[in-house]
Parts: sequence; C-alpha cells; structure tokens
Amino acid sequence: MIEAQFSGQQGSFKLDVEFAAPSQGVTALFGPSGCGKTTVLRCVAGLVRLAQGKLVVDGEVWQEGRRFVPVHRRAIGYVFQEASLFPHLSVRDNLEFGQKRAKRAKGGKQTINFDDVVELLAIAPLFDRPTSRLSGGERQRVAIGRALLSQPRLLLMDEPLSALDRMGREEILPYLEQLHRALSIPVLYVSHDIGEIERLADTLILMRHGGVRAAGPIAELLSDPSLPLVRMPEPASVLDGTVMEYDPGYGLATVDVPGGTLLIAGDIGPTGSTRRLRIEASDVSLSREVLKDTTILNALPVRIDMVQPIGDTQMTVRLKLGEDGNGAPLLSRVSRLSWDRLGFKPGDTVVAQIKAVALART
Repeated sequence: MIEAQFSGQQGSFKLDVEFAAPSQGVTALFGPSGCGKTTVLRCVAGLVRLAQGKLVVDGEVWQEGRRFVPVHRRAIGYVFQEASLFPHLSVRDNLEFGQKRAKRAKGGKQTINFDDVVELLAIAPLFDRPTSRLSGGERQRVAIGRALLSQPRLLLMDEPLSALDRMGREEILPYLEQLHRALSIPVLYVSHDIGEIERLADTLILMRHGGVRAAGPIAELLSDPSLPLVRMPEPASVLDGTVMEYDPGYGLATVDVPGGTLLIAGDIGPTGSTRRLRIEASDVSLSREVLKDTTILNALPVRIDMVQPIGDTQMTVRLKLGEDGNGAPLLSRVSRLSWDRLGFKPGDTVVAQIKAVALART
C-alpha cells in the first residue's frame, strides 16, 4: 500500500492532496492540465519537498516529519513524457545502465529479469541501434525497460504517451497493457486522456485545482453521476470479465461480469482469461421488461441506483447489474422524455439492453 499526503506551496501553485494506492496494479492520476498531477509524482519521487508531507511505501516511511529519503535512495522507476535516453549509448547499453543503477539503489531487489523485460517490450531487435534511430514508440519502450531494470519498488509514469502521435500511442498501449498483467509492483500513471485511463487503470484518483476530488476503483468513479466524468460527450462504463467460452459458429464469446453474462463478437481470448470491456452509456437503453423479437443480444436485469440530469433533455442513469443490484456498475444515457414517460425511479429493477460492447483491454 502507498500512503501519500502532500501539502504546500510550489511557486504560485498550492497542492493539498491525500490518497492511498494499492501495492499492485495501475493507479491513475487524472485531471485537466495544471491540476497538480505531475507535482504529485515529483513529490513521490523526492524531487520536490513541500512544507508538509508523508509518504509510506509498503510500510517503509520515505517521508514524515524530519525524515526525508533522498531521491537517489528511493527505489523508483520514472518514465517521463519524452524518453530521456542516453544518446551516446546503444539500446542495450541504456538497458544495462538500469541494471547498474539497481545495484547501487538502497532497497532495490533483483526481481525483474533482463530477458523478461526484453521479451515483454519486444526490444531485442533494437539492441544495437543508436537511440537517435528509434521511433517515438520505440524510445518509450526502451525508457520503460530501463526504468524496470532499475528494480523499482514503485514505477512512476508521467504522460508517457503525450509526446507520441496517434500511431505511436497505438503501438505502445498494448505493451503497457502487458506490463499491467506482468508487474507485481504499483504503478502511478499520470494522464489527461480518458481513453488511456479506461484501458490501463485499476484505481483512479480524480484531481482538481491541486486537490483530490475523488478516489477509488475506476469502474465506480467512471459511473458516478456526481462526478464530471459522466458529463463528458461520450461517457462509458468499464467492466472486467472472465472469458467463459467461444462459439466459432456464431463468432461470439461468452464473458462473465459481476452480476451477469455478456455475448461479445470475436474470439477475444482463451477460456479463463480476464478482459476489460467498455460500454458507452448511449449504447444502453432501458425497458420495464425483456423485449421480444429484437436483434439486441445482451439484455440484463439491473437496478437503478442513481440518476443525474444532463442539461434539460438528457438523463445519465447509474445502474447496478443483477436483480439484486449487487453487480458491476453500468451507465445509461436516455432522453428525459423517455425517463418521464416510463416513470423510472431509483430502486426500480428494469432491463438494460446493451447494443454494443467493445474490448477496452486485451
């Protein structure tokens, strides 16, 4: 577990945050530019020391009161917006530098293997290239590899895709998804791109004006009508499900999610594997009963949990899967006219008809 509390002035900017993050998985800091996301990372890294601060990583105090572990003694890996590779070294030499740093760093443990990192990030074909001949996506893969080989107890990633074009981002995202499954260390990931967050994060810290507005599991925060995320033009829910089977005759996979079962087009993975699904609120309609003679394959019982008007004509509805309402959260966006005509209210058990389900994480 990471326990963090930082408060103080940084130039004209005031930061006042407190949060906890799990000791495994990706915790994303999300918010508009200038809200303090990068400053938080710099405080965690020990690059910034504010007037008040506390940082505990898996029970070890890095900062509290007069105690302040300097940056060079913190076992962290840091990946910046632009890959800061050594231009005079080859790719292999850059990676080996990370290994050498691990031997010097207090608390660094040889838990991340060189060959595993090279395979995970597909770096071997790049070994002998100078860094000047790498694409943006390749440079970031090498930077991530070097950071991992420093044997960090904590990986910090500050907008690692923001300097890449669309092709570069799409190139590197699958590697970040693989890291998510392979790493047993916590990752703090800064981004202002909600698409990245939906694909990568397990826990979300929503920041605003130098403070934490909300924090918790990503599925819960994305579907909370009281938060600004649901007022985006295309709000969506994410659900983590287990692949149960694939029917090649119909080309449909059966996926179990908390509170129900969904059919998804395509062979999306082996039986027993976990996949993240994305469902746009506009693709979820509501009815009192299961409709007959419809082409919609996914119709699940849900309980209406919360509702939030969007302007004068739209309603965002937070649902919970299952007749008992104990399943995963799901968003629906319906017209105010439909809502009023059908007389829906929180606590009602209704049917969610899901027109489309996309794969958010492979």
